[in-house]
Amino acid sequence: MTEKLILSEIYQLPETLKLEVLHFVSFLKEEYKHKHVEKVENVRVFGKSKGRYKIASDFNAPLEDFNEYM
Repeated sequence: MTEKLILSEIYQLPETLKLEVLHFVSFLKEEYKHKHVEKVENVRVFGKSKGRYKIASDFNAPLEDFNEYM
């Protein structure tokens, strides 16, 4: 159903816009190839972010903003 709808819309376009659609489809295919490769190569590594973030020493201390609710 979707393909028929897409094709019917494309058939109604002037030739210049059909060419634009063709370029866009080529662009999407290239983007998908790169994203597909990235997904395969993107392996999670334990501890990869070690040392990037620091937690404050008073992390579990109550916040002053909520004093009136306590």
